[in-house]
Amino acid sequence: MLATFISVFGVIFLAELPDKTALAALVLASRHKPAPVWMGASLALTVQSLVAVAAGSLFALLPARAVHIGSGLAFLVSAVFMWRRNEEPDVSKDKDGGLGFWRTLGTTFAIVFIAEWGDLTQVGTAALAAHYRAPVTVFLGSTVALWAVAGIAVFVGNRGLRRRRPGLGERKTLNEVPSSQSEKSTWPTSVMVPHGTKTLIVCV
Repeated sequence: MLATFISVFGVIFLAELPDKTALAALVLASRHKPAPVWMGASLALTVQSLVAVAAGSLFALLPARAVHIGSGLAFLVSAVFMWRRNEEPDVSKDKDGGLGFWRTLGTTFAIVFIAEWGDLTQVGTAALAAHYRAPVTVFLGSTVALWAVAGIAVFVGNRGLRRRRPGLGERKTLNEVPSSQSEKSTWPTSVMVPHGTKTLIVCV
C-alpha cells in the first residue's frame, strides 16, 4: 500500500508541476489572498481525482491485458493532446484583487475544475487506479500530490508575483517636488558649444 501511494504521488506530482492548473493557481494567488485560492484549487482537484478514480475502477473490471493497453494508449493520447493544445486558463477577466473569501474560493474552484477536466493528471489517475486496482490508495496519493503542487503554486504566486508596478498615482508631480529642487531647476544652465576656432557659451 505504501509503495503504491509513493508511486502514484511521484507520477502525479511530476505531471502536475508544469500543468496549466498550477499556472492558474499561481496567477490567482498573485491577485488574491492565498488561503481561499489554495482551498478552491484543492477542492476542485479533489473532485477531479474522485472522478478519475471512479472511472479507473470501472476500467479495472476489464481483463488485465486490456487495462494495460488502454492505460498506455490513454497516456500517449493525453500527452499528445496536451502538447498540441496551446490553451491556458483564462484568468484575465478576474482583475479585481479585492474579492471576498468565498467569492475567491468559488472563482478558483471554477477555473481549476474546468482546466483540470480531461487533463493529463486526471487521465493518469484513472489509468493508475485501473492498473493497481487500489482506488483508495490511488485517490489518496493523487490528491495529496495535487494539493502539494497547488500549495507550491500558491506560495510562489503570493510571494513572487505580488509585486506590482507603481501606478500613475504614485508618480511625483511638480507640486510634490521639494521647493529646493524646483528653485534649482529655474536657474539657467550653461552649455559650451565649439564654433570654428571659438567656443560659444549658450544658456538654456
